[in-house]
Amino acid sequence: MSNELEFLSRRVASGKLSRRDFLGRAAALGVTATFANSLLSSAAHAAGPVKGGTLKAGLVGGESTNSLDPALFMTQVPFAFGKMWGELIVELSPEGTLENRIAEEIGSSDDAKVWTLKIRDGIEFHNGKTVTAEDVAATLERHSDEKSKSGALGYMKGIESIKASGKEVVLTLKEANADLPYLLSDYHLIIQPNGGKDKPDAGISAGPYKITTNEPGVRHGGERFANYWQADKMGHADQIEIIVINDATARTAALQGGQVNMINRVEPKIVDLIKRLPGVTIRNHSGPGHYVFIMHCNTAPFDNNDLRMALKLAIDREEMLDKVLRGYGSLGNDFPINASYPLFTEIEQRKYDPDKAKFHYKKSGHEGAILLRTSDVAFPGAVDAAQLFQQSAAKAGITLEIKREPGDGYWSEVWNKQPFCASYWGGRSTQDQMYSTAYLSTADWNDTRFKRPDFDKMVLAARAELDEAKRKAMYHDMGVMVRDEGGLILPMFNQFIDATGAKVAGWVDDPHQELMNGYALAKCWLEA
Repeated sequence: MSNELEFLSRRVASGKLSRRDFLGRAAALGVTATFANSLLSSAAHAAGPVKGGTLKAGLVGGESTNSLDPALFMTQVPFAFGKMWGELIVELSPEGTLENRIAEEIGSSDDAKVWTLKIRDGIEFHNGKTVTAEDVAATLERHSDEKSKSGALGYMKGIESIKASGKEVVLTLKEANADLPYLLSDYHLIIQPNGGKDKPDAGISAGPYKITTNEPGVRHGGERFANYWQADKMGHADQIEIIVINDATARTAALQGGQVNMINRVEPKIVDLIKRLPGVTIRNHSGPGHYVFIMHCNTAPFDNNDLRMALKLAIDREEMLDKVLRGYGSLGNDFPINASYPLFTEIEQRKYDPDKAKFHYKKSGHEGAILLRTSDVAFPGAVDAAQLFQQSAAKAGITLEIKREPGDGYWSEVWNKQPFCASYWGGRSTQDQMYSTAYLSTADWNDTRFKRPDFDKMVLAARAELDEAKRKAMYHDMGVMVRDEGGLILPMFNQFIDATGAKVAGWVDDPHQELMNGYALAKCWLEA
């Protein structure tokens, strides 16, 4: 038994076996979690990350319009590149716990309304300046300003005041929020000198890599930051490089040919083929990510709830899950929460019902075709999914006109601008963060234009409720409202499916986002 676990622990350390599978095997052998974790720690220490070389990723989700301003990050490439050069206040671990980064300690008042962040000593920005409490406060101030158009604005608006004093930053909230530390792990909140107020797109923070190349839509690169405060734990390669490859076939070919060491967004329909490639490992895991079709509730004909309900009932979720995700996902139910959230509660599953869809469509009074925009970059299989939607809607007497948009410009010209399109969400760490980012009336990323004062009040009330049972019930009611009255059509929750090439070690499954929650390039290495 001991030899088997030691062997398996070494496979975890080298990224060839998931931590979850190892712990499951250890439990089956009657080994305590404490002892199993000690074996993992010993194996990781013995394996010792190999330093040096260039680690390359070929990623979908890059556009010529991408900016280095963290407030504007919205697609996969800026997200992953930001984790290379940026440093956050806190980081969400694969197990869902918080790990302090720039904040050494975080504490709150008994009512969870006043929070104090103690800023760690000795962290250096890439420009040589020491990170201060003032820099942290300025960063949070900028993301709380509507002019920043920050993706974190929805919940940052809940902060009443931000004050820096000595080594501390004190945040006073408008309403109590027990989840605040989790919100501070948002990937937009990269700490910058003076908060980025002087030059938000300067690309300077305190992360493991300094930017050397920034060609939006083409490639991005960095070199290891010699003065990184956790140099022993991250930044194993001398250089990292992201090559933007929006075409799925080209991305797979680049991995197979050794031009890149890892890729994201492997299409489910080719997973079995990729598994056969020598040296290639599929990295898939479930989480809060979801693939969607979004309708603007304030734009005709989607301002009519009968029309919205007709479209929700006219999509065959089970067929889409089977044919698009090939089982690498689970059914969605038109609200953005699943069992990966601790306070999740079941709501009756919506099913494909062309007769009911026909009833609501007739009641809406709408006639004529409805334009649905889609693209290969919206999510893997988005074009196929739109065509399946078109076919299932036709059986309800609804005509969908499908327009396939180019990948470059989709996130700047289509998503959050056109009234009906395919999209994706990676999910968030808490229900409050998900709802505050995408469903509050004031949120910049409210991509369904679901603007309901009564819902806003529910979000704020749940945020302030410290009784878990009551909070859970409130989130249930919020889910029902979004499901039945919102502009979200959520047919399926996806698994994140990445792939790595030969000699890539150090991989750890992380349910929160793709590419180890964006840290794969920083935490993995190439075996000698």
